[in-house]
Amino acid sequence: EVQLVESGGGLAQPGGSLRLSCAASGFKFSARAMSWFRQAPGKGLEWVGSISGGGILATEYAGSVRGRFTISRDNAKSIVYLQMNSLRFEDTAMYYCTRGRSATSWSSEYWAQGILVTVSS
Repeated sequence: EVQLVESGGGLAQPGGSLRLSCAASGFKFSARAMSWFRQAPGKGLEWVGSISGGGILATEYAGSVRGRFTISRDNAKSIVYLQMNSLRFEDTAMYYCTRGRSATSWSSEYWAQGILVTVSS
């Protein structure tokens, strides 16, 4: 059974940092691309960024987070991370990690339950 379990969310101040983790199980983690999405209160779902699997480790980011957020993965631990720096009020959202359909496909077929990030002073 595929499982994606997030941790690391919570409250941060503007300009601060948080790191989200997503622990995966039930599949060959290294062979799949992983992505992060978010949904702000009252808004639609937004893709945040993705990282390829299969040893390629290519990353791409939405323009709204590029240069501030970094996605990485530890294949030995089956964890994908979202390092969020220079946080802004508008980064407040539920964050979801997802599993891709292949090493290079960022089309998401499994989703975690979501974790809340609140940026507030």
